[in-house]
Amino acid sequence: MRLELTGRHVDITPTLRRLVDTKLAKLERMLNDSVVSAQAVLTREKHRHRTDITLHARGEKFLHGVGDSGSWEASVSAAIEKITQQAHKIKGKWQERKRRGPDKGMPPVSEERVALRVTPVTPARTRRPRLRMPHILRASRQSIKPMSVADAAREVQAAGEGVVVFRDVETASISVLYRRVDGELTLVETEA
Repeated sequence: MRLELTGRHVDITPTLRRLVDTKLAKLERMLNDSVVSAQAVLTREKHRHRTDITLHARGEKFLHGVGDSGSWEASVSAAIEKITQQAHKIKGKWQERKRRGPDKGMPPVSEERVALRVTPVTPARTRRPRLRMPHILRASRQSIKPMSVADAAREVQAAGEGVVVFRDVETASISVLYRRVDGELTLVETEA
C-alpha cells in the first residue's frame, strides 16, 4: 500500500507517521491486502487536530473518513473508525459475491436469442466452477444461395428467423445478414 501523508500547519514527525501507519495496517489486514493507496491530510488549527483520510481499495472503491479531536491519536482513531465501518460494508459485498457464485449473477436470456429462435446444441451439464464454456447456439439449416446484399435484406425481412447466409454475387464471398434486437441489420462478410 502506498501512503501519502500531508501536514498542514504541522510537521510530520516519525512518531506521527508511525501512528497513522499502524492504524492503517490494521485496516489493510481486515480488507485482505486489497488496499491500493491511502492519502492522509493532518491539519492543526490552534487546539484542534483534524485527520482527513482517503483510502483507495480494489474495484475503484474510495473510503473516506474525517476525525476531529484534541489529540492526534484520538483524531486518527476517529477517522479510521469511520473508514472501518465503510470497509465492513464493502467486505460484506465481496463475500456475498463469492457465496453467490458465478451463475447467480448471470443476466436473463437476451432478447436477441429469443428473436432468433435458437436452441442450445448441448444439454445442460453440471458446470465446473473454473471452466466457462461459451454457449453454442444453432439456427435452422439454410442453403447458401448467390444473391446481392439488397436481396438478402429483403429475405431477412420476409424470413421468420431474421438470419440469412448467402454468397455475395459482387465479391463471391460467403456473408451473413441478421436483424439485431433493435431492428438494425448487421452484415458479416468473410474474406475471399
